[in-house]
Amino acid sequence: MKKIIKNGVIVTATDTYEADLLIENGKIAAIGTNFDTNGVEVVDAEGNYVFPGGIDPHTHLEMPFGGTVSKDDFETGTIAAAFGGTTTVIDFCLTNKGEPLQNSIDTWHAKSKDKAVIDYSFHLMIGEINEKVLKQLPEVIEKEGITSFKVFMAYKNVFQADDETLFRTLVTAKELGALVMVHAENGDVIEYLTEKALKEGNTEPIYHALTRPPELEGEATGRAARLTGLADSQLYVVHVSCSDAAEQIAQARSKGLNVWGETCPQYLVLDQSYLERPNFEGAKYVWSPPLREKWNQEILWNALKSGQLQTLGSDQCSFDFKGQKDLGKGNFTKIPNGGPIIEDRVSILYSEGVNKGRITLNQFVDIMSTRSAKLFGLYPQKGTIAVGSDADIVIFNPNKERVISAETHHMAVDYNAFEGMNVTGEVVSVFSRGDYVVKDKKFVGEIGKGKYLKRAKYGSELSSKERETLQSS
Repeated sequence: MKKIIKNGVIVTATDTYEADLLIENGKIAAIGTNFDTNGVEVVDAEGNYVFPGGIDPHTHLEMPFGGTVSKDDFETGTIAAAFGGTTTVIDFCLTNKGEPLQNSIDTWHAKSKDKAVIDYSFHLMIGEINEKVLKQLPEVIEKEGITSFKVFMAYKNVFQADDETLFRTLVTAKELGALVMVHAENGDVIEYLTEKALKEGNTEPIYHALTRPPELEGEATGRAARLTGLADSQLYVVHVSCSDAAEQIAQARSKGLNVWGETCPQYLVLDQSYLERPNFEGAKYVWSPPLREKWNQEILWNALKSGQLQTLGSDQCSFDFKGQKDLGKGNFTKIPNGGPIIEDRVSILYSEGVNKGRITLNQFVDIMSTRSAKLFGLYPQKGTIAVGSDADIVIFNPNKERVISAETHHMAVDYNAFEGMNVTGEVVSVFSRGDYVVKDKKFVGEIGKGKYLKRAKYGSELSSKERETLQSS
């Protein structure tokens, strides 16, 4: 059935205006007023904002790590995402050296098949570069529509790649039209500091932060940016946590380099002191990069406001406190890295950003949706409200106050990183391709209805017809 969303205030990355939306066949068919309502489902959005669905460019659903697997899979994770106003997630395929890249992609297709309630896509990890890998990359792009490659500069002896691998990936990405993503921390020095801490008997969660100081994130970010300039390529720095890294991105951009930066809600509102909580509670806040000293928060907010950082990912990678995080009792290196963030990403950006005057309403939409759509080859199918775009829509009450809690969240994990935080603004209803996923704060979606999205190459903005051709291939 056709739908009309009436009486709301439509907000995009560039405009704010009152109008109605006509939705037909999963698309936004028209924007205007006085539509014929006969035989049409009318949705009254009076008093609410109408946003394009959020795009979370950074999730780890059902990801193996440290001898366990992240708790939220493509079912619970995407349900939680939808309740939080996100209608598209891009997850990471981990690869194994010496194995065909397609093996990893097939594994992630198997994880997500018949589970996701919203649309999704994949990034691909590059752990090695050789002739075999180079021959596979064009097919990965053309067949799978995966146009972003992740290189780890940390997690030595697990995920970490050397500088040659990073540089050759950048060179290849330039040739193929892909965007290179980096986890920017100096893994070699972290390994030294970690071993030193353990030898000295320092095993508590706080040492996760103390052995991964911000200088090492800044150094790796600057190194990656310089290699990007040398390769004349394009770089996206994930989960920027501190001033050191934000400054390196700003410097690179001031020189005209194609360097982009993402931060996460946890770095905007939480700080290093959380890792010092007693009774091993600090383990709940162990992820990488670690939380930083509180003064970094305003630096990151200002970077979002000025455009030196462009996106907000969740880095969702949830592990239960009991039974998973506690694997690291007596040794902080055994604590599975990651947190449950996917559901609260949009709320925190609105409440702490727009509501407190740090960013504008239009910047909010750009940061939580539009910019990711453009960077990762989904625009204008996703990331905006325009005729011909997918009807991924969020109806949002800007005045409703609520308290974040594990008792009310929809993630599968047994704690919430933002427990007790008061936020202003609440998701009321969510549509994915014109169909309700959340209706009046209740889940009404269909398990498995989310579609895998093939994405265009870096820098591409396709017409609706071109996008449909890509998706059908």
